[in-house]
Amino acid sequence: MRYVVDAHAWIEYFIESDKGKRVKEIVESEENKIFTSLITIAEVSSVGAREKRDVELGNKTITSLSNVYGISMEFAKEAGILHAETRKKVKDFGLADSIVLLTARKLGAKIVTGDPHFKGFKEAVLI
Repeated sequence: MRYVVDAHAWIEYFIESDKGKRVKEIVESEENKIFTSLITIAEVSSVGAREKRDVELGNKTITSLSNVYGISMEFAKEAGILHAETRKKVKDFGLADSIVLLTARKLGAKIVTGDPHFKGFKEAVLI
């Protein structure tokens, strides 16, 4: 199975919460192909820096357990349009969430997340 892991899920993984244990099962399973968007790395790095955690170790862990998915100009435009459309239904849906959602759609993957913004999306696996 293909999964895109969002920042919320990676943070749960790093703090080893109960939700993080579910993320660990998914990302460490050899049966799964794991992806992380570049925007997610920025979000996780921001949280890590604010909480005085080892950002470099976090980045190394993410890149060792997942494939980093970059974005192009065309992807950025599509994500912006998706963001505008989604905000009509989910008022505070973030641009980073749109990038993660579009990444999952492009890859035919599920999103591993604890973010309530993804509730109701068929791509979401809520932890």
